[in-house]
Amino acid sequence: MAEILLYAEVTQENYVHTVLFELACKAQELSKKLDNAEVSALLICKQGLAQLYNEAFINSGFDKVYIAEDNRFTHYSTEFFAKVAIDIIKEVNPDIILIGATTQGRDLAPRISSALHTGLTADCIDLDINEKGQLAATRPTFGGKLMATILCRTKPQMATVRPKVFKPLSENVVKNTQFIYKKPEIDDIKRKVEFIEFVKRINVTINDLDSAQIIVAGGKGMKNEAGFELLKEFAKSIGASIGASRGAVDMGLASQDVQIGQTGKTVTPKLYIACGISGAIQHTVGMCDSDKIIAINKDSNAPIFEIADVGFVGDVFEVLPQLSKMFMLK
Repeated sequence: MAEILLYAEVTQENYVHTVLFELACKAQELSKKLDNAEVSALLICKQGLAQLYNEAFINSGFDKVYIAEDNRFTHYSTEFFAKVAIDIIKEVNPDIILIGATTQGRDLAPRISSALHTGLTADCIDLDINEKGQLAATRPTFGGKLMATILCRTKPQMATVRPKVFKPLSENVVKNTQFIYKKPEIDDIKRKVEFIEFVKRINVTINDLDSAQIIVAGGKGMKNEAGFELLKEFAKSIGASIGASRGAVDMGLASQDVQIGQTGKTVTPKLYIACGISGAIQHTVGMCDSDKIIAINKDSNAPIFEIADVGFVGDVFEVLPQLSKMFMLK
């Protein structure tokens, strides 16, 4: 039977990264196109941590969970994690491997693909199974101007997928999950980098875009720092997080932490308000799956209006205060 293996990343705070459950939802869909292929997970973590996640795995449609526990896995180590992952993958021999395109995933995935002499499609925004039963992985290319669907000639077929591209399961898919413990063979591996201290980068002026329900994003149309201050005041008044296009970041109006798009974050809020953003595909690829999109732009032909649910054609500095009044009335 075919098998789809997902990498279950454990974060610095000891929870399973949410991208796993987003991938689990998509994997259920892919499984049906592969004659109900098994959906499994690979978990590498410190001793005694795995049992805390049992219920989450059982309710997310996993047939099997392969677990490697060792206190040397308390913090991510490229050498240790790659060795363990490669050993287990060689033993299990899955058809498809999916990994979240997080900082950790982007480090681990190419090491696995290189060791297994197989291809890797990185930073995907969609996955499907073609008529030949191959993984068809779609990602932006040519600076985001085109979408390329890539096939892998070798197995396992590998892809990394951006967080928030897929939505998690809307309801539990409960299975009789098998938890299979594997003894890690890492005694001969020398760690090249030692973990000293973890310092979390915190910007108190923004909320976490990954979990934001409302995002107000500004583009080059906000013109200057005063324009972005207006944006921040509006966002604060409606309890929204701040986002930005690459153009605004390049102008120095916002930090790269809040950049949304092909070279930034992918977000799926309930409401996305695009202010002074033209709507080039490099930006929209990171926010087009928002539940509702409101766009404000003085150019009536701006591409952003093609995906917006509501559009305001006008000067953002005039429209935004009026929009603020509308929210206050509600």
